[in-house]
Order: sequence, then structure tokens, then C-alpha cells
Amino acid sequence: MATRPETAKKILIYWMDGSVVLMAVLLTLPIIALANERRISVPHAVAAESCLLVSLAFGLLVMRNAFDDRPRPAVKLAAGGLFAAGALALMPPSTADGSWGMAGIIWLSVLALYLPLRATACVGAVLVALITVYLSAVTDQPWPVVLITMTLSAVLLPATMKLWRWLWWTIRDAYDGREAKATLAVANERLRFARDLHDLLGHSLSVITLKSELAAKLATLDEGKAAAEMAEVRRLAAESLAEVQVAVDGYRLLDLDAELAGVRVALEAAGAQCVIEARADDLSPAARALLAWAVREGATNVLKHSKATRCAIVIDGGVLEMRNDGVHGPASGAGSGLRGLAERMTTAGGTFTAAPTPAGEFLLRAAVPA
Repeated sequence: MATRPETAKKILIYWMDGSVVLMAVLLTLPIIALANERRISVPHAVAAESCLLVSLAFGLLVMRNAFDDRPRPAVKLAAGGLFAAGALALMPPSTADGSWGMAGIIWLSVLALYLPLRATACVGAVLVALITVYLSAVTDQPWPVVLITMTLSAVLLPATMKLWRWLWWTIRDAYDGREAKATLAVANERLRFARDLHDLLGHSLSVITLKSELAAKLATLDEGKAAAEMAEVRRLAAESLAEVQVAVDGYRLLDLDAELAGVRVALEAAGAQCVIEARADDLSPAARALLAWAVREGATNVLKHSKATRCAIVIDGGVLEMRNDGVHGPASGAGSGLRGLAERMTTAGGTFTAAPTPAGEFLLRAAVPA
């Protein structure tokens, strides 16, 4: 089952925050050691640590902007880069640790979220060269070692950052696609019924309109012909009403097996696992039709009003139970569809209930007469 988008986003952001906090802790340890050994003054250590933490804080803010498709935060990026450079410069030349170059690499990984690959590579090459020259000059580390370390970091960290964001965007787009499929399934059913009604009534109502206009014109000229036209209008209206009743009855007399299959497809397209256990072969056609209507309305309720990840449909002995785990907060009352279904079940001599359960599920239960 796919992870909910907001949950996935929180996991990725917490992972990102944890990684940056861990980096901050690792880079803080050399400052504490230098201050304890009195190799740098306390104000000097506070200044270096402040620059480090501010640069990382700007990095986290910019990364959140990148997750939400916000405009490029040029000011935050520039400020983060300046504080990262200040943090590196404030380390004493004789004691600077090569790991402090990671402050600049973190800034590069944030910048990579907004720049094309070629521009990121150019900025990364310049940044790695500057850090390598600086650290080689102020420490005893050979420049090839520093260069290799900084290059690997400049490749892996930005790639990881882009992977995090790509993963979030993929989950978000997939979830949006499932919601669109569920909405489209409901809209297509409404469109089909509207098209059927139009086909049935369009021609008849057009003829009734024309004959009514003709009868109105003949009313003052020939009352006999006007009466004949109105009689024809009445006949056409009666036929249209009968056709609508037949169409509605046909719409309501659903096939249970077909409805179960369609509901499974719709729910799984919406990202909800659907488990069906149906034993209804011994039921009458009327009872099966009632249950089919309950299945359809129950599935529509799940698609429109919940965020279910699992729906179980059990039919046994003329009793339907649909359970889903999409309950969030107190119930807001039954919709018009469920109220109509309850009226239909009661009229047919059955029973119907739909409400949350103590176990945190939503249970729709419909029983048809034997």
C-alpha cells in the first residue's frame, strides 16, 4: 500500500533534518575540543559555532521550499553560503579540520535543488577547488586527499538531496493520480446516466414543445385541432414518463457480481486494498439487486468521503458488511446517498446502518429480506 503523501513528506523531511543535525553535532565537536584546550577563546568558538548553525538552518529552510515547489529563495541561499564561508574561515589555520569543508558541501547540495545539472557541476567544481586550496594551505593534509574527499562529498550529497525530493514528488504525483481516477470513475457513472436520460427524453420533450406551441396557436383558430394536439402532447408525456421509469428501474436493478467487480477496480485504483467474500447465489434477483445497490453506494461513500487504505466486503445470508479504515475524527452524518439507500432498504423490508465502530473503522451493514 502506497504511503500517504503527507506522511511520506514528513518521513523524508525528518530524515533530512536528522542527517543535518548529525552533521552539525560532528562539526561542533572540534570547536568544543579547541575551546577546552584553550587553543581558541570562548568568543571565537561561539562565533564559529554560530556561523555553522545559522548556515545549516538556512539550508533546512531552503530544502523545505524545494519540497513545496516554492520560488527560488535567492536571499536564503546567499545568506547560507556566506555563513558557511564564515564558519570555515573562523577555524584557526593550525587546527582547522577537513570535515568543516562539509559546511560548504551542504550548501552546494541545497543549491543543486534549484540549479540545472551543468550549472551545479560548475559551481561544485569551483567550490571544491576553493575548499581544497584553503584546507591544504592551513592544515598539514595533502591536497590530493582533501580533493578526493571533497569531490566525493560534492557528488554524493547533492545526489542524495535530489533523490529525496524526487521520491517525494513521485509519491505525491502517484497519489494525485489515484484520486483523479476515483473522481473520474464517479463522474463517468454520472455522465452515463445523464446521457441515458438525454437520449430518452431529448426527442420526446422536443416534440412535446413543438406540439404545445402548435396547440397554443390553434386555440383561437380551430379548437378541435388544438384539443387533438394537446391529447397527443398528453400521450407523449405519458410515454416519456414510462420510459424514464423503465430506465430508472434498469439502473437500480444492478447485477451484484458485476457491481462487486467494478467496485474492486475503483477502490484499488484509488489506492485502497479491496477484499471481497460473497456468498449470494441462493438469493432472489430482487435481493441481489438491493445488495448490488448497497455495494455501489457504499463504495461511492468510501471514494468520496474517506481516505481508506483497506476495504473489506462480506456478503453472507443476505447480509452485507462493508468495512473500511478511512475514519478520521467524528462522523459528520450520513450523506444523501446513504439516506436514500436506507429508505430503499426499509421500503423493501430490510435493514440498514452506517456508522463508525469502536475499532476505528466505518461499517456499512445492509440486510435484505429472505
